[in-house]
Amino acid sequence: MRHVLRRIGLAGITVLLVMAVLAAMTSLVPGEPARVILGPRASPELIERVREEMHLDDPIPVQIWIFSTNALRGDLGKDFVNGIPVRDLVANALSGTVALALASMVLGVVFGVGLGVISAARAGSLFDRAVGVFSITLLSVPSYVIGLLLLLFLSVAHQWLPASGAGSIEDPADWLSRLAMPTIALAVGWGGYLARLTRASMLDVLASEHVRAARALGLPNRTIWYRYALRNAITPIIAFLGVGAGWLLSGAVVVELIFNRPGLGRLMVDAVGSRNYTIVRGCTLVIAIIVIAANLIADLMLRLNDPRIDLQGSGRS
Repeated sequence: MRHVLRRIGLAGITVLLVMAVLAAMTSLVPGEPARVILGPRASPELIERVREEMHLDDPIPVQIWIFSTNALRGDLGKDFVNGIPVRDLVANALSGTVALALASMVLGVVFGVGLGVISAARAGSLFDRAVGVFSITLLSVPSYVIGLLLLLFLSVAHQWLPASGAGSIEDPADWLSRLAMPTIALAVGWGGYLARLTRASMLDVLASEHVRAARALGLPNRTIWYRYALRNAITPIIAFLGVGAGWLLSGAVVVELIFNRPGLGRLMVDAVGSRNYTIVRGCTLVIAIIVIAANLIADLMLRLNDPRIDLQGSGRS
């Protein structure tokens, strides 16, 4: 429990630091933020009102305090162009990005871990070498290239899947068909890395003393692989899941643009194009919180899977 509370406290401090940086960056960007948001034709009175609402005339420490306290209450400001609270815009876009990221994570884990385990079981074989080449190829191809190839083949050439949009969850078949290509485009590179990581981790565990002892006792290979080897080999995979959350979210920005899907990436890119700093700041904060939470969950799962890590962490404290 002490370790859990310490990790939660460090995660909270990291979120506060992110808030402070985001609040300070608004005053440090080149130009006049209020004038950039409203455009060159805005009246001086309107610019001054926006400056007051954004607290641009206050010292930077005061801006950091106001933004942080408001964000902790769920107030991320408002879109000064349309007058819509940023919280509502982010909430509407978040579901699409989370669905895409989770689907890509599940597909990447199933594909990568499964391929890595089979490759480790046949280490040195032709299949193993083919999987190695295939995994490295997937790692080398960016997600947007895979997305464009899927669009050309599955939508333009054969019209098997819809090319754009997200559909509605009320029509599950249409919703899943529109989710399929973005998920594959985002998951294949991640799955290729997981395949290599799983293979290396499995081979390392299979060469350990406790696995050799289990074999000497005559335990079945299935028991050795899934009860002893895979459970220990999965530790670096869990650690990678936390880091991979940031990878998936950054890749989702490009994938959402290619497939014209509503989400945080699309919202952020549109806000950057219109210099709408409040939306950019709110989206960045939400993405940072998701990444920090994913790393926290992965860290706690590591200690749940291997209690020795928890004991070592407690010993250092």
